[in-house]
Amino acid sequence: REPGPMSEKAAREFRPLTSECWNDLEALFGSRGACGGCWCMWWRLGNAEFERNKGEANKKLLRGLVEQGQAVGMLAYESGKAVGWCSVAPRDDFPRLDRSRTMKRLDTKPVWSLVCLFIDKNHRRKGLSSELVRAASAFAAQCGAEIVEAYPRVLREGKSPDVFIYTGLPQIFEKAGFHTVAEPTGSRWIMRLDTAGRGN
Repeated sequence: REPGPMSEKAAREFRPLTSECWNDLEALFGSRGACGGCWCMWWRLGNAEFERNKGEANKKLLRGLVEQGQAVGMLAYESGKAVGWCSVAPRDDFPRLDRSRTMKRLDTKPVWSLVCLFIDKNHRRKGLSSELVRAASAFAAQCGAEIVEAYPRVLREGKSPDVFIYTGLPQIFEKAGFHTVAEPTGSRWIMRLDTAGRGN
């Protein structure tokens, strides 16, 4: 018989990105590195360095972080294939956040930041993003995070292309237990999750 929603959900797994599953990330991101040669290095680099490194250089930088054993994010799998990615790490690893007018630190509390979601086009709008955010937040908690912060974009009119909402939408994080702590602009919110007890 045709598989129902529960069997589809049961087939999903979530794994931190390590050297052992690097090839899975490569397959998911494809030759464009998810988008325009980014390889999820946008938040980690300044403008000039990022532009210089677009493509293979960014890919090597990310792989270097993984091989050093740094926590960089979480992969989502469905039926054994990587179908989603969530970048999550200590906020200090993403210096571009502090250079942003709308995403500056709210206080001195140490937080982990969830800065990017990338879902395979055939698996979007199926509830995967919220599941992936929950898994990434639990992973952060296991690594010692007490607060996970996210920076979703609010869509006011019409429908934006998926590439412009890589930080996610508020409803994705609400479903994962996040709450809004600031609205720097009408289109950009800052949301947080208290991860106490979630890493067990």
